[in-house]
Amino acid sequence: MTDNQKIKVFYDGGCPLCEREISFYRRQKGADCVTWCDVSRSNENHVAPDLSKELALKKFHVQEKDGRIVSGAEAFASLWAALPAFQLIGRVVRTQPLLWVLEKVYRQFLKIRPRLQSLFKDRHAKDTTSL
Repeated sequence: MTDNQKIKVFYDGGCPLCEREISFYRRQKGADCVTWCDVSRSNENHVAPDLSKELALKKFHVQEKDGRIVSGAEAFASLWAALPAFQLIGRVVRTQPLLWVLEKVYRQFLKIRPRLQSLFKDRHAKDTTSL
């Protein structure tokens, strides 16, 4: 499968929550049909046309096979639709009003994400120092 036949997932590999979630998806059947891009490791200011590194680190993005960039709930729906175990939920979530509701929930999550990241990093640091 060529890269233009795959979706491309942009994620923040420096975020422990994001890294853990992406690791889960990468272990799923069909994950080889996705190009995974850890934006935190990029030296470029733009990681895709019309997608800056700064914006990609703030919110989850997927580049569709046709080149269109989607973000937030729509990006999750796109990822889910690409993985066989999640295809049904990916199709269902793309319908309205579910996509609208999921986007509202995701935006609320983004508001608390920095605090969750901090808690997760603190917990991870405690676990590694007690070894």
